[in-house]
Amino acid sequence: MKISNVSIVTFLLLVITWNVAAGESEVIWENSDKYTDIRAGNENKSRFEARVFEQFEKHFVKLAEKLPEGQTLKVKVTDLDLAGDVRFDTMDRIRVIRDLYIPRIEFSYQLINADKSIAGSGEIDLKDMGFMLSSPSRYKTKSFSYEKRMLDKWFTDTFIDK
Repeated sequence: MKISNVSIVTFLLLVITWNVAAGESEVIWENSDKYTDIRAGNENKSRFEARVFEQFEKHFVKLAEKLPEGQTLKVKVTDLDLAGDVRFDTMDRIRVIRDLYIPRIEFSYQLINADKSIAGSGEIDLKDMGFMLSSPSRYKTKSFSYEKRMLDKWFTDTFIDK
């Protein structure tokens, strides 16, 4: 099998480009027992909360990977209100998604450079009042799709489209 020089150069450029964007993230959940809404439906409360935190931490990692190498996105979440509301339906508790129950997340962030200087910071109160009107998300079959889409937009507006 013959490999052309163009193929090798293209592969090396892809590897270099992929490695350049390699930021990191750290998430702190402050006073999570006072959050507006991270109630579970029929799932065990502590397992549901652990799953919520894990999903959001993974999502922040995914977002931070788009940052330049050496940068760290530090996030301190102070409130979380998941899309929908938990209701009792006969014997089951279910999360009902309606436009009245918007997703919201409050947090502060710092973007730290490799030399430990602060590249940016802020206090954020994200909410998506039109979350049901937006076009389908790439997360539509994933947990917390409305919240992830909202975080994607904030991240892109704040760090990518600067």
